[in-house]
Order: sequence, then C-alpha cells, then structure tokens
Amino acid sequence: MADTADTADTNGDTRRAFLGTALGVAAAAATGSTAYAAETARCRRRIPPSGIGMHLYTMRSTLAKDFKGTLARLAAMGYATVGVSGRHGNTAAAIRGMLDETRLKAVLEHVGYDIVSGGGLPQTLEDIHTLGARWIVVPSLPGSMHNPAGFREAARQFNKAGLAARESGLGPLLFHNHGLDHQVVEGENLYEILLKETDPDLVAFELDLYWASKGGADPRSLFVQHRRRFPALHVKDMAPNGGFADVGSGILDFPSMFDTARSGGVKQWLVEHDSPADPFASALNSYTYLAKLRY
Repeated sequence: MADTADTADTNGDTRRAFLGTALGVAAAAATGSTAYAAETARCRRRIPPSGIGMHLYTMRSTLAKDFKGTLARLAAMGYATVGVSGRHGNTAAAIRGMLDETRLKAVLEHVGYDIVSGGGLPQTLEDIHTLGARWIVVPSLPGSMHNPAGFREAARQFNKAGLAARESGLGPLLFHNHGLDHQVVEGENLYEILLKETDPDLVAFELDLYWASKGGADPRSLFVQHRRRFPALHVKDMAPNGGFADVGSGILDFPSMFDTARSGGVKQWLVEHDSPADPFASALNSYTYLAKLRY
C-alpha cells in the first residue's frame, strides 16, 4: 500500500500533467481555430435543397411527349427548380400552370440572342414574369460574333437588355457559355471581354461547368476573381473520353469547384446532360449525387 504522502504527490503530478495537457490542447486549438473552423465548415457545406434544379434541355425528348408528367417525375425525385429551354408548343402561362401544379419553380429561361437584342425583349420580359422566373439567359452567340469585336457588341447589347430587365423587376441578364467562348482570339480571351465590359449590376453568368472546363477555364478561380457574378450553374459532368456523363459519374471535381461557389454568388445548381440515353435515370443519378454531396 502506498504512503499517504506518496499518494498526494502522485495525485498532484497527475493533476499538473492533466492541466498542462489540457492547456496545451487549448492553446493549439486557439492557434489553429480559424483553420479548423474553416475546414469543418468546408467539409459540412452542402447544396441547399432549394438550389438543386434541372435544366429542361436534358428532358426535351420526354417533355415533347408529356410536359406535365415529366415535371411531376422530376419533382418526385426531389428537384425544386427548373431552367426552361424550349416550350414544346406550350405558352408561358401554360408552363407556369404545370409548374404550380407540380410544385416546381422556374428560375430562368433560355432566349436567343437575336430576340434579346432585337424587338422581342418586351415580350420576353413579360414571359419571364409569367413563368415566375428571375433571369433571362442568352444561351449562345452567333458564330459570326466569335471575335473580340463581336463580343464587345454582345456586351453592349447585354448591358442594354440587363437594364431593361432590372427596370422590370427581374434579375440581371445571364449569359451561358460554351467551350469556344473561352478561346483567345486576336490576343484576347473572349469570355473575359464579357466579364470586363458588362455592368455587374446588369449582367451576370450562368456558368456551364463542363464547357468551361473543356474550354480551359477554371470555375474555382472565376468565382473568386469575379465575385457574385455567377448566380446559376449548369452542373454537367465530363466522361473520361470527353463526352457527357451523369453528374458525379465523370471526371470533373465538383467539390473543388463548389468550394468557392459562395464567392461567385451561386444560388442555383442546374443539372444538365446534353444527350442522356435515359433522361429520367440520368436525372435521378445526378440529383442523388448532388443531394448527398458535401464540400
């Protein structure tokens, strides 16, 4: 049996060791608290359910046969929003009625450059309001405009249309990119022309992650360098052969891209697959991946 004095000394040493360890841990935690908190927040971040949508170009073959039924199946999967791309003979009012019945919300519609820059803008603004959406999106520019002069003219037209959109109570005009939009022509990056020569209050971007990556752009850097200019994304994956893939089954590093999405102002993650063998299976696979994703 230990002597009482020895026991007291041992207990005191134990308490001192414990306190020293605790203080050391606390000091270490305090020193690295910012990094730890940032890492913890990063690992736990997720896409809000209200932000996961479907760009309806993916579903064009099924929409042509049963528009409302297609919307109902997307809603049943968990999708909250849609981007409209092709009405398949329906009016804006008819589509809004089907969206309301299926409890989906349209957030944007793709409208041709010739309509936005021509005389069709007033009707487009009215239709966007009817759909209950927020953004007009120009999906592409004519091939003849793929040069610095053409993109500068597009920037001028976008600013003009963006002002009209704002005055009507909508969000900024958005531009959707393809791979060629990121090329350097006559010593200038075409996409950078739009970023620099459009008013951030009037014009923003729906960044297609597949086409941006294929064109050599870095979405992660774009979100940081051009803050709050990317309210919507096309989340489209790339197969190993460079083709299209269901989201999460390809080679694109979405967690890394999304890590800076908050800086970019991303509010909508819209799934897209340009040529799915089975649109509903593709939609379900992509939704399941995004709903589970932590980044």
